[in-house]
Amino acid sequence: MKKTFFSLLLSVSAIAVGQKLNLTKNQVAVSGYDLVTYFNNEAPLKGSESHALTLNDATFYFVSEQNKRTFKAAPEKYLPKYGGWCAYAMAKGKNVSVNPEAFLIDEGKLYLFYKANWTNTRLKWLDDVAVLKPKADEYWDKKEAENK
Repeated sequence: MKKTFFSLLLSVSAIAVGQKLNLTKNQVAVSGYDLVTYFNNEAPLKGSESHALTLNDATFYFVSEQNKRTFKAAPEKYLPKYGGWCAYAMAKGKNVSVNPEAFLIDEGKLYLFYKANWTNTRLKWLDDVAVLKPKADEYWDKKEAENK
């Protein structure tokens, strides 16, 4: 039942190609979480509108002006893989929103995942990362090429 429901969720949550980044309706990235805190804290922290930065039509919130400056100096270091979409779903060829608190830092890159009471795609990713990561990379690269 869980697999069937998750498959249905993937289908229903799929976004049309062309939506490059996973943003809120107000164009806020990662539901307002400060991307720098993923790398510098034990858990990510929500940023504030008072420390906002807009980059490529996406707005990023930070907990401090220092974190905002840190991000602005090297955004590629902090931006999540796959435009902030669920890494596991990306491997399945789908764009699925994430729970910003379900994440993984691997080889200096931030991966985000869908998580609810009944499923945690981060755990599924970790169970088969050697197979899933190349598939996710391939799907993302294909989407990137289509958007150019």
